[in-house]
Amino acid sequence: MIALGNAALKIFVALEPCDMRKSFNGLFALASSHLEHHRLECDTVFVFTNKRYNRIKLLYFDGTGLWVAAKRLEKGRFSWPKASASGQQKIKLKPEALQMILDGVDLRGASFKPWYERAE
Repeated sequence: MIALGNAALKIFVALEPCDMRKSFNGLFALASSHLEHHRLECDTVFVFTNKRYNRIKLLYFDGTGLWVAAKRLEKGRFSWPKASASGQQKIKLKPEALQMILDGVDLRGASFKPWYERAE
């Protein structure tokens, strides 16, 4: 199971949409080529979306094998991060930010309060 409360979790978001028909091998090929992760590390999650931003797939490596989890919205779209530099293909997120995206929170303009500090 993916525990988003796990502080050791490394989350990488693909900024460009991909084909949601991909499964284990196709998503891992994207993670390897586009996201530049050629070897799997324990507690790593790769997050992908489609062009309409209404589907998300998570590719998770738990140390023993790959998991694929998917979510399809019946209405609306996920608030998807944008590249901050040209050519940027991925961003790294904290587990809390991924949970907010999955819950439908728009992260644009959102920030943590100054009193909220989390050790990396």
